[in-house]
Amino acid sequence: MITRQQCRHEWQVLLLAVGFLTRLPVPADPDFSEAKLNGASRYFPLVGLLVGALAAVIYVAALALFGNSLMAVLLSMLASILITGSFHEDGFADSCDGFGGGWRSEDVLRIMQDSRIGTYGTVGLISVLALKATSLHTLPSIGVVVVALLWAHVFSRWVSTSYLVDLNYVRGEGKSKPLATTMPVKHWLYSGAPLLPLVFFIDVYSFISLLIMVVLFRWAFAAYLRRRIGGYTGDALGAAQQVVEILVYFAFLL
Repeated sequence: MITRQQCRHEWQVLLLAVGFLTRLPVPADPDFSEAKLNGASRYFPLVGLLVGALAAVIYVAALALFGNSLMAVLLSMLASILITGSFHEDGFADSCDGFGGGWRSEDVLRIMQDSRIGTYGTVGLISVLALKATSLHTLPSIGVVVVALLWAHVFSRWVSTSYLVDLNYVRGEGKSKPLATTMPVKHWLYSGAPLLPLVFFIDVYSFISLLIMVVLFRWAFAAYLRRRIGGYTGDALGAAQQVVEILVYFAFLL
């Protein structure tokens, strides 16, 4: 039986996850502990559901107000960027700079830690944002856009935390350090629970296409990270989240 104290503990862990991944205000935890901090990663997909829902609301409201799909998509994207403080986009840009400009693993990690954005990061970031906007704008209906946003923000965060299960963390400092550096398989599987109701809102063909694309990417990127730097960094998790988010949109386009 779940006690009231356990419920309170999990609620505080969830708030830590919200505070880490977003700019949304959360109350301070009077009983903060390292154990809570390490457990917050299992709530990242649930935080993704919150971000995706807010982005969907902005999209629907902007479409009703302006009657322009592209503007609604751009405002929705802007809202999600403001909500998260461009947390994952920053990781993607740093990863582009690091892997694009560094040859040795120590060079890659050093470049990633640089707060300045370089040519690779700039081009990568522009490309990612353009692909998101174009994909969402091309989707056939309001309902499909809403479902795609929910799937993208939840599924991408679930997949990105999977690297905590089987890869080593290779950097102990930096702004993109994850809350936890490892995650048991059981906790990762449980963390995907927010996806269960979304399964009823995706057709079989899109679902199978999504699984194939994401499994291939997940395998390839894990192998790449092992070869280049010997594991993952917080920036690499951000990069994975951005790529999987785009793959979700592609799956809904097929």
